[in-house]
Amino acid sequence: MTIGKLAKLAEVSADTIRFYEDERLLMPAKKTEAGYRLYDEDAVRRLDFIKHAQHCGMTLSEIRQLLELKADDSSCCSDVRSLAIRKKLQLEQNIKAMQAMSQALSELIEICTAEDRPLDDCPILAALESSMASQHRDPH
Repeated sequence: MTIGKLAKLAEVSADTIRFYEDERLLMPAKKTEAGYRLYDEDAVRRLDFIKHAQHCGMTLSEIRQLLELKADDSSCCSDVRSLAIRKKLQLEQNIKAMQAMSQALSELIEICTAEDRPLDDCPILAALESSMASQHRDPH
């Protein structure tokens, strides 16, 4: 099948497919003499795999690692499980960091009354500036 048909079946753009080729995540089954890429059903499955892995938070580099493990006969399920565990721990750390950022923003929002103050008197801007100034003084 052509790149256009594959893109339609996989619900991605042809540019996405070309990008995945550049990233060595997908290769055409063959090329015509005119240089047109032709794909088989494995390409559809691989694109579905890539999309599902991305939905789980995997980066393209991590997806490449999964695909390499899948292709390596010496790999086993525990290798894939280890990668998934590392990713889950990383996501949990990111969630904690985002929760801390959200809390910091909540605290800034609370100090600001909804008055029509001039920007020079904005408590959020003042708090951010004083925080930045103290960080520059304290290099921890």
